[in-house]
Amino acid sequence: QVQLVESGGGLVQAGGSLRLSCAASGRSFSAMGWFRQAPGKERDFVASINWSGGTTNYADFVKGRFTISRDNAKNTVYLQMNSLNPDDTAVYYCAASNVWGRTAYSSRNEYPYWGQGTQVTVSS
Repeated sequence: QVQLVESGGGLVQAGGSLRLSCAASGRSFSAMGWFRQAPGKERDFVASINWSGGTTNYADFVKGRFTISRDNAKNTVYLQMNSLNPDDTAVYYCAASNVWGRTAYSSRNEYPYWGQGTQVTVSS
């Protein structure tokens, strides 16, 4: 049974940092990704990383601020978030893909497995 468990969310002031973690279990995955959903908005792609960690992809609004990484020995993916601003406030979801051979992994449709989400709140 596949399980994705996120942690690391919380409340932070603007300009601060947080690191999200997602521990995966149950099978191997072609890629892992992070998405976020603010109240009343759609779930948006944030970042992705392929199975080897050699290919990453970011949404334009987080480039230069967020970094995705993975530790395959721990089956864990991380999202380091720096220079946070109130617009980053959302529930952040970890997702895992079993679709091989893609590059961007930026579509929700490529991810059949999802975590329960972790709240990130950035105060001004």
